[in-house]
Amino acid sequence: MKIAVLSRNPNLYSTKKLVEAIDQRGHESLILDHMKCDIIMDGHGPSVYYNGESLTDIEAIIPRIGASVTFYGTAVVRQFEMMGVFSAVESLAITRSRDKLRSLQVLSRAGLGMTKTAFTNYSREENNVLEHVGSAPVIIKLLEGTQGLGVILAETNKAATSVVEAFESLKTRVIIQEFIAEAGGADIRAFVLNGEVIGAMKRQGKEGEFRSNLHRGGNATVIKLSKAEKSTALSAAKAMGLSIAGVDMLQSKNGPLVLEVNSSPGLEGIGRATGVDIAGKIIAFIEETAKKKRKSKVSG
Repeated sequence: MKIAVLSRNPNLYSTKKLVEAIDQRGHESLILDHMKCDIIMDGHGPSVYYNGESLTDIEAIIPRIGASVTFYGTAVVRQFEMMGVFSAVESLAITRSRDKLRSLQVLSRAGLGMTKTAFTNYSREENNVLEHVGSAPVIIKLLEGTQGLGVILAETNKAATSVVEAFESLKTRVIIQEFIAEAGGADIRAFVLNGEVIGAMKRQGKEGEFRSNLHRGGNATVIKLSKAEKSTALSAAKAMGLSIAGVDMLQSKNGPLVLEVNSSPGLEGIGRATGVDIAGKIIAFIEETAKKKRKSKVSG
């Protein structure tokens, strides 16, 4: 098979591991910068051009789309899907996961445990919104934030109101969430692949840091999920329509609470913490899916 990894940086750990896994399993690998792909539509059908050449022999793609280029990146993924190319993560699911507010609405509809969250368009109603999530401290998040950036802990109601007013003055949208003190600055990342949790780690923020992101200096250790945590992770990935997902959860006195579902989870932290060959399992998933598609065409 010819499998393309859609990535803007061939030197990223996740990109390199995926390419290694493709090659080791006897397939042909290709790295495509999705921002340099040209999307062509005419009477002959959809096509993708790269460096002036039409891409016609790719059988599967693995999207590694950065949050800042979601619109164009998912358009490229969608074009490949229109051409009959299998995508390890569907374009619609990527788009859904990148909209933080929509993601939370989907998770809430699915009845999953989650931190109480409020969103308002009226800057004069902050106090009313705070009542919905409980008293301070509260977490205030930018809707466009990633890797722990744009996340603020407001320790008093007055501070929370000031922060929200400041963002409102900049026409910047934020959500307000309850602060789960018992989590102790730690969270769980469960890596879900095709309806199965293939690895999980607990991420602990550095001393004095409420954010557990590894990019913020946190550390990761392997963890065995409880039955409730595993079920929550699988249900969250399914609700978002993601075949590959990093589900972030908090451990609380009320059970696991979903924070976020990532459609392009990094492989480095989870791989090193668990020792699991995540990239190899992703390629095996693509092989199995391609095999089923071929059988379906023959029987059809």
